[in-house]
Formats: sequence, C-alpha cells, structure tokens
Amino acid sequence: MKTGIWVLMTKVIPLLLSLIWFFTCKHWWYHVLIIPVAMFSFQCIGAINDDTRFMDEFHIIYLLPIMAIIFPSIYLIRAKMFNKINDADKTMEELEEEFMFKPKTIWGKVKQYF
Repeated sequence: MKTGIWVLMTKVIPLLLSLIWFFTCKHWWYHVLIIPVAMFSFQCIGAINDDTRFMDEFHIIYLLPIMAIIFPSIYLIRAKMFNKINDADKTMEELEEEFMFKPKTIWGKVKQYF
C-alpha cells in the first residue's frame, strides 16, 4: 500500500508542478511544457492501472505525435523571432511581448491553451 502511494505521488507531484508552470509561464516557449505534462499524465494512468506489468517502459511512444507537433512549431516561432531581430532593432523582451497572447478572462486563458 505504501509503495503504491509512493509510486503514485512520484507521478502526481511532478504533474501538478508542471501544470502550474505551464499555466503561469510568461515566455513564448511555454507550449513545450505540454510534453512533460502529457508524459506525467500517461505515467499516472499507468500507475493506477493494475493490468500494467511494465510501468514507464513504452510511454514515450505515445508522446511521439505530441512531440512531432510541438517541437517544429516552437522551432518555427523561434526562427521567426530571430528573423525579426535581424531585420529590426527590437530587443528579445519586446519580441516576446509581441508573440504573447494576453486574454483578459480566466476562460480566455484556458481557451488559449487548447
């Protein structure tokens, strides 16, 4: 029983901390945090599932489609930012503010991530 709770907490606590970081991050690259959130979610489901014989072995396979979307999109945003830096005399902070979406309501902030 204690071992099961320990295993579950090693998955839940990083998941909660990653979610807090994702929803409070002010940088333009915050979508990269979806990958550890998805990984810890799969691990929590695997820790709860009694049928799993080998825990934490093949969860990376389920993350490949997510990573295939997130990594190229972040790279393209970064490339676009550095092209604008080379063309204009803006600082990195000004460009980050330009790429940020700032919804005014809580529901707008939640909708921004999905």
